[in-house]
Amino acid sequence: MDSTPQPRRALPPDALISEWRAPDGWTCRRMDWPQPPKRAARGSLLFAGGRGDFIEKYLEPYGWWHDAGWNVTAFDWRGQGRSRGGLAGGNLLSFDVLIDDLAALIAEGRARFPGPHAAIGHSMGGHMLLRTLAERKPALDAAVLVAPMIRVNSAPLSPLVAPFVTDLMCLAGWRDDPVWKAPPTVSRPGSRRQHFLTGCPERYADELWWWESEPGFNLGAPSWGWMRAAYRSAAAAFTPAKLAAVATPVLLLGTDRDRLVSPAAIREAAGRLPNAELHMYPDAGHEILREADPVRLDALARIDAFLDRHAR
Repeated sequence: MDSTPQPRRALPPDALISEWRAPDGWTCRRMDWPQPPKRAARGSLLFAGGRGDFIEKYLEPYGWWHDAGWNVTAFDWRGQGRSRGGLAGGNLLSFDVLIDDLAALIAEGRARFPGPHAAIGHSMGGHMLLRTLAERKPALDAAVLVAPMIRVNSAPLSPLVAPFVTDLMCLAGWRDDPVWKAPPTVSRPGSRRQHFLTGCPERYADELWWWESEPGFNLGAPSWGWMRAAYRSAAAAFTPAKLAAVATPVLLLGTDRDRLVSPAAIREAAGRLPNAELHMYPDAGHEILREADPVRLDALARIDAFLDRHAR
């Protein structure tokens, strides 16, 4: 693949932006980027971003996959991007409805677009994709989980204590309050937030540019209620028995210094999935597909090779 950077601050002119109706009628924004009419598609790929993400944030990897011949579909989760619908901050109290949304998108993509069919989920999107694989058994040829939120990184609290603290905060009446209140400087290039997310200041600045262009894209910190939903979803969905029943080939990419999701949980999940491959980067930020090129290009190459083996 050509490693020439893709445009990161403009939607592709031949991409189709539409409104997609979820099973319960909720309207979500969707992007379909098909291959040109005279070019046969390599297959069809669905991308699911993380909490706080929006379609435009991952334009660069979409372009990579599109250049490789994939029809690419992306969307804004309900409560995020331009799928807000009055839901403040995307702070759902249960993830179940997001599983309904993702399962419906996968089923519709299989009916509308040529195969093979693959899905890629980042962070919260990886959580939702793995839950969908475990609970709904969608007809996917391959799945990729990038820095998946198998479990929230609760440090300095232990994974056993953190859910109880979250429950107590919700019982105390802080369910809808943010877990943290960030100072105004937290989002600047060179900040701790950038260090946690990516070692590439230019790609980090792209998100800030989109926030300025679309202020509603910035969700801020998750609420205690959202955090409780994350812990409950992981505890119920990612049991050894449920993971062992996932037949779809799965590639997991993670980073050992991730401060947002648990590297240990990613390793545990990879060991329990029967048809899984795992690669952990020793020194990358959470947003592996938006990292500096040595990490980003390696991750894209690993995804390409995995899809070549399993989604033919």
